[in-house]
Amino acid sequence: MRQVLAGIDLAPVIPLWLIAALGAVALAALAPALLRIAVTADGTRRLAPARGALLRLAAFAALFLALLNPRLVEETRETRPDIALLVVDRSDSAMLGPRAAQIEAARQQLEARARRLPDLELRTVEVPEAGTQGTRLYSAMERALAEIPRTRLAGVIVLSDGQVHDIPPAPALDAPFHLLLPGRAGEVDRRIRGVEAPGFGIVGRQVELRIAVEDLGLPTPASGAARLSIRRDGGAARVESVPVGREHRITLTIERGGPTVVELTAEARPGEVSELNNRAVISINGVRDRLRVLLVSGEPHAGQRTWRRLLKADPNVDLVHFTILRPPEKDDLTPLHELSLIAFPVRELFQVKLREFDLIVFDRFANRGLLPPVYLRNIADYVRGGGALLLSVGPEYVGPTSLASTPLGQVLPARPPTGPGASQAGLLEQAFRPRVTATGARHPVTENLPGANPADGPGDPTWGRWYRALRAEARAGQTLMEGPGGAPLMVLDRVGEGRVALLLSDHIWLWSRGHDGGGPQAELLRRIAHWAMKEPELEEEDLTARIEHGRMSVLRRSLDAGPPPEIAVTAPDGGISRHTMEPRGGRAVLELPATLPGVWQASDGRRTAFAAAEAGNPLEIADLRAEDSRLRALTVATGGAVRWLGTDPAPAVPELRRVTAGRDTQGAGWIGLRRNADHTVTGITALPLLPPWLALPLVLGLAILAWRREGR
Repeated sequence: MRQVLAGIDLAPVIPLWLIAALGAVALAALAPALLRIAVTADGTRRLAPARGALLRLAAFAALFLALLNPRLVEETRETRPDIALLVVDRSDSAMLGPRAAQIEAARQQLEARARRLPDLELRTVEVPEAGTQGTRLYSAMERALAEIPRTRLAGVIVLSDGQVHDIPPAPALDAPFHLLLPGRAGEVDRRIRGVEAPGFGIVGRQVELRIAVEDLGLPTPASGAARLSIRRDGGAARVESVPVGREHRITLTIERGGPTVVELTAEARPGEVSELNNRAVISINGVRDRLRVLLVSGEPHAGQRTWRRLLKADPNVDLVHFTILRPPEKDDLTPLHELSLIAFPVRELFQVKLREFDLIVFDRFANRGLLPPVYLRNIADYVRGGGALLLSVGPEYVGPTSLASTPLGQVLPARPPTGPGASQAGLLEQAFRPRVTATGARHPVTENLPGANPADGPGDPTWGRWYRALRAEARAGQTLMEGPGGAPLMVLDRVGEGRVALLLSDHIWLWSRGHDGGGPQAELLRRIAHWAMKEPELEEEDLTARIEHGRMSVLRRSLDAGPPPEIAVTAPDGGISRHTMEPRGGRAVLELPATLPGVWQASDGRRTAFAAAEAGNPLEIADLRAEDSRLRALTVATGGAVRWLGTDPAPAVPELRRVTAGRDTQGAGWIGLRRNADHTVTGITALPLLPPWLALPLVLGLAILAWRREGR
């Protein structure tokens, strides 16, 4: 809009201080004539300026006016429209239930009304969901204000639920700040607040969760009790009554290694805003305490140190090691108790404290009467009841003192040949490189071992050679490695609730010495031992799921070489979707979005995995009420208003008015936007009021008149 303004301006010919000095001199010269005192006929005294003094004063005045050079100035201005900022909250809490529709309808009405106001531009900025950072409304507003000249800012209008998490202690804004909230004041919300939850727990021990069920928005502190449902790994729910507004402790026992998913759900409160934060999901990773391992070496041999070094290298392993000092070929009739450094506590180890061990390792142990059959039967029962047994055998396994011929043989997955000449027939002494079988290429114990033969094509392993193996018949379990002529070399088996690993060679120690290039001896033995102790990461038939950054990853491991089955995924709201997994060797993977908080479930028909999806923004769902406490100080400081849009589908949007600076910016049914009258000067025209051609005759004329008047 164009405006024309006129006014009088001074453009002195000489500096003002010089004009003032000349004026003082002129007044001093005129003062005697102007202040002359005359005596009348009656003797009274009165002020009577000298003849011509006033004309001289007029001449000086005209001269000084000419020096001041007055001008008539005409200014042309182009007014610039004011800018109002509309901030629209699009965070999860602001989009909850009917709020999204109310905020969108209010935005459309405000934009339509602003277009009808002259000299006003409305800019809209949206505040997106910020993940774990909460609602960053003030930051988004500041970025938008950085592009608006403050001399043109008419005001800020915010459409939000008031749950803002980046308000500085002393926010600065020099324009009216108006807050429009969906719904009505006085909303109530129930939530579960986690006080303390451990990330890890020892298997077999209890952990304690500390939570609080709180009711927000009540005029007085809540009292009474609420029903809390506790569900672990999708199992049956356990219901407890917990006090509202006070801390409650929940005790759980960690029953297995790996993640345990605990879902807590508080019963809904009548009239609450949403049940979204009535649920909390906690994932506790079960870990084993110090592992107790019993290692019994049947005779001194070159590879004996291999086992000890492996087990002692892990600080979480408590190792009990016994070694039989007399080799079998040296029988000098010396009693065994005279050869022992300490008495072998057979009864204490294999009867009293047998089940305290997580793993029992027999390294080239022969049955020469040290362990009576009853104790060997105890070991077999220990395995069936969930224990772990690992055997590394040598020539003694195909001889008459083989453990396969004892009650322990019932749980062993491979048997040596029997009959005359079995010792010679069962012993294979030749150079060979251990090969991973097709099953072993899919099994996590031998999967991707460095130096192994290719799983999907011809080729030989690149690791070092061994020189002795045993011929045995694998009657159970899975053969993961094979020796000369395809003879089983490493066999793993599940027996009852326990596990057995059998290594049919005593030459793995060659890899630890680097012979012929060495091999992954430490890694292989570590995997075998941890598989036997049921390490979740080494399960060969398993289905696991985890959720990170809003995406769910499902991993299926199986020894079955066929196509993976379809996976049924159950979301926290009960919705079921089916997906096809992508095969990757012995594994199959599936990735899909998982934004809904709660417990997700994946099933392949035989196994079920659970994953915890916590709320993507804990700050955002901590309080789901629409309330103005966080932004009220800013509205009061800027003279803005807080208005509720109501609960009707058509929101009660206040009218927009333009107000001048210093006037009220809110009233009944309306909110004000400041009128700044900012402008740009596009042209200036100056007309001298006393040009030189007029000033000179005027001054000379007055001077002549003064001279003539004085001459009379």
